[in-house]
Amino acid sequence: MSYAVGKFALAHCDRCGFRYKLLELRKEWNGLKTCPECYEEKHPQLEPPTHVADAEAIYDPRPNNDKENTPGRVFTNTDTIGSNFDGFSATSSLGSVTITTS
Repeated sequence: MSYAVGKFALAHCDRCGFRYKLLELRKEWNGLKTCPECYEEKHPQLEPPTHVADAEAIYDPRPNNDKENTPGRVFTNTDTIGSNFDGFSATSSLGSVTITTS
């Protein structure tokens, strides 16, 4: 469907009520057709702020495969926790723990 250009059409400004050519009127953000003197841009405060979520995970993470990060074993007085620490020995006494490399 096609529409006429409307170069001779007249219309009234929705704000002041004066008569203008239809092509001179501009449509505002609230739907009103107003003349160039009455036209107002939409104020930025009327737009809701955009909230950008903080990134929580790393895209395509890679595990650390260093030889230094081998399984280990932690000994307590009554139980064993974990698995063997390769290359380390632990000596403990009352109130302190000393770890040395072998």
